[in-house]
Parts: sequence; structure tokens; C-alpha cells
Amino acid sequence: MNNANVKLSKTELSLVTDASVILTKNNIIAKVYQLFGGLSSHWQNYVAEKAANLPVEITAASAKIYKGEQYLGLPYVMLDYPRVYTAQHILAIRCFFWWGNFFSITLHLSGRFMQAYKQNLNNWINSNTGQGWFICVNTDAWQHHFGENNYCSIDVMGNTILNETLAAQDSFVKVAKRMPLEQWDDALSFFMKEYTTLMKVIEC
Repeated sequence: MNNANVKLSKTELSLVTDASVILTKNNIIAKVYQLFGGLSSHWQNYVAEKAANLPVEITAASAKIYKGEQYLGLPYVMLDYPRVYTAQHILAIRCFFWWGNFFSITLHLSGRFMQAYKQNLNNWINSNTGQGWFICVNTDAWQHHFGENNYCSIDVMGNTILNETLAAQDSFVKVAKRMPLEQWDDALSFFMKEYTTLMKVIEC
């Protein structure tokens, strides 16, 4: 065994001997859970009030919050609601916290939901340029980063390219918006505003 492989740098040794690092991290994750928990309760009430104008599947599944440690090596927390996930059909709004990066909110449509709302989404996208939204250009529907191979800014695409991109999406479509973690105190208002914005796409 090569002992050099398990030796710690000065920075690593400083961290591993400082319990407050993990305790602080746990406290931050707990606060994200608290934020998402409050949002999920509010939004379930919102959906109940709008149920007559929404697909029946939305009210069949409650909100779900879950976390992990290894999205591209970093901790994350997700809130999904609505969350209709089947092999062929998806309708979901996902709130995402990614350690060291951002908060984001995403509308994900596939299958019959994409077909049902694609025109609504097209109209919505063309009326929301300049608002900081992105459209997914990846073939992998389960990536959340904003690298250029995953999301492209709606604001810089131009309507012709944007409409061509949307028309080419035949398996799924995702639009997303992010907010820097430095704006932590604005997270509640960010999610509340943009959730309502996205729900208008699927209210009919």
C-alpha cells in the first residue's frame, strides 16, 4: 500500500480535525429543508385551489424533498412538486439547491405533457426573454448544472434559434432559472415568484 495516497495536506488536516465544518454544513442543509418544506406546503395548497385547471395526476402525488452528497461531487437538496414521473410521461417542477453553486427552479415536460403544453411553453418563452431563463440543450434530461452543454440562455438565442431548439425537442423539454447562493436571503421570494410563473404554463 502506498501511504502517500492517504496522507492529508495541511488544508485537509485542518478540516478533518474541525468538527464545526460538518456541523455547520448540516445546519445549512437543515435550513434548506426548512425552506423547501414551507414552499411545498404552500404550493400544495395552491395546486388544490387550481385543481380544476390542472391534470388530475398532479394532485395524486404529494411534494417530495430529498438530498444527496454527490451531484458532481457536491451536496444537493431537491424539492419536486408537481412530480408526475412515469416511463413515458413527466410533468415536474424541481427546486434545486447545489452546494457552492446556486438555487434553481426547473420545469420538466415529456411525453403527453410535452405535447399538451409545448405551444403554451413556446408562447411563454417568447414573452419571457430578458428574464434570465435557460432552455436545456442536452440529450440527458437529468443534469442540473448550467454548463453550455446543458443549458443555453433564452436571452441570447434569438427567437428563430430558440423556436428551432424547442421544435427539435422530441423526447423532453426543460426550462430553468438560477439564483446565486450569495442572494440566500432572497431565495423564498425567488422560488415563490418563479413557481407561479411556471405553473401558468400548465394551467388551462
